[in-house]
Amino acid sequence: MTTNIQLEHDIKVLIIESLGLEDMQPEDIDSNAQLFGDGLGLDSVDALELGLALQKKFHVTIDAETRTMREHFESVANLSKFVAAKQRSA
Repeated sequence: MTTNIQLEHDIKVLIIESLGLEDMQPEDIDSNAQLFGDGLGLDSVDALELGLALQKKFHVTIDAETRTMREHFESVANLSKFVAAKQRSA
């Protein structure tokens, strides 16, 4: 079983690789920082790409219609909790 710290690191690497942020390192991304807007500055296109990458790497289902999806994508820490919960329930 992957630890939350390891999962957060893996998600940071996935964000960097899937969104082409070559000038960033995983440690440059604060796990609790906002991913969109003032935080990392991602936009809706980035959200789609990130969602697809998460589904592919972690084999989780992401339903954009889910009301809580925006909360899950708020930070790396939230994404980590979401992925861990999805993997446990699979």
